[in-house]
Amino acid sequence: MSEGAPWLVIIGLGEDGPEGLSPASRAALERAEIVMGPPRHLSLLPDLGTERVEWPVPFSDGLDLLEGFRGRRVAVLASGDPFWFGAGSVIARRFGPGEWRALPGVSCFALAAARLGWALDRTLCLGHHAAPLTRLRPYLAPGVRMILTLRDGEAAADLGGYLAGLGFGSSHLWVMEALGGPRERVAEVRAEAVSEEFSHPVVVAVEVAGEGAALPRASGIDDTFFDSDGVMTKRPVRALTLSALAPKPGERLWDIGGGSGSIGIEWLLSHPSTQAVAIEPRADRIALINANAAALGVDRLQVVAGHAPQALAGLDAPDVVFVGGGLSAALLDWLFAHLPGGTRLVANAVTLESEAQLIAAHAERGGDLLRIELAQAAALGPRRGWKAAYPVVQWSVTL
Repeated sequence: MSEGAPWLVIIGLGEDGPEGLSPASRAALERAEIVMGPPRHLSLLPDLGTERVEWPVPFSDGLDLLEGFRGRRVAVLASGDPFWFGAGSVIARRFGPGEWRALPGVSCFALAAARLGWALDRTLCLGHHAAPLTRLRPYLAPGVRMILTLRDGEAAADLGGYLAGLGFGSSHLWVMEALGGPRERVAEVRAEAVSEEFSHPVVVAVEVAGEGAALPRASGIDDTFFDSDGVMTKRPVRALTLSALAPKPGERLWDIGGGSGSIGIEWLLSHPSTQAVAIEPRADRIALINANAAALGVDRLQVVAGHAPQALAGLDAPDVVFVGGGLSAALLDWLFAHLPGGTRLVANAVTLESEAQLIAAHAERGGDLLRIELAQAAALGPRRGWKAAYPVVQWSVTL
């Protein structure tokens, strides 16, 4: 190994083994002292006369093992393009940029699109080999095309059942085994009819169809998407609240008084890079929050049990705070004393006592004060009239 040259090379290997490798990848394999990878990848290689090391389970143990080979010429095998839902980014985070180089192969997404003639730039590509199927929920709408990696062959039937259970059973699935290799097989089936067994590795292309309910992309999705014990920010007020919270990519929300989790969940639905923490003292409502978050595909919602402000200690600082329950002068004082300048705060009040606190806080600290009064048509004897909801006072301020 020449001085200053990377000791580690990450090679994307397809199901056709070394036949599909570029000349650079072949040369890197031939120069390697150690070839490391999952058993399936190693089995695709001929005898190269090099030491072979199986990547252990769990995956993190392999990083420690690889660390011990530092200074020797090591080739790590990964599937297709190692930086598209693969191991490449994890390895790159562990080792410095001068220690490794990557020689990617053809991704399974490219192979799947090529089999179907789909435009890859207009197809949703998702890695679900280690993720719950519920994370698909925000994307499910008739006409959507997606390509998914799955953990194993049995997961194809799980995917079909999941889609059928949401009313998308007529979706078309193309289940693709061992793309690019001699075992390649493509089976076309409707989601509600997946029954045969498939072998790993599996990629599934989906064209969504059916009468299932698609999640709206605007704030204020219908209340029926949430399970609730009755304590929930209702759709019109939730839409106005999300507008005031104004989520941006990468921002973190504290949702104090999580209730059913609707505010935090819609915050997370706004962009895949957003983060949210729901603070809720009641165990039954924590269960509701977790169930709603999982059902709507945002299980990344963090839930903290306890009362604010005590439960806030030690949490990563937020960009935005919503106070939907447990409002008090002490809580507001704590937030202003402990959070950095520029943090946005939105608080809703329904009772006269909490409204008075927001009016006083507005007078002392500025910001915007909004009174939301809504009425809905309802039966009034044989006719109809307006049934007013409790007014909501909303205070928005930047610390």
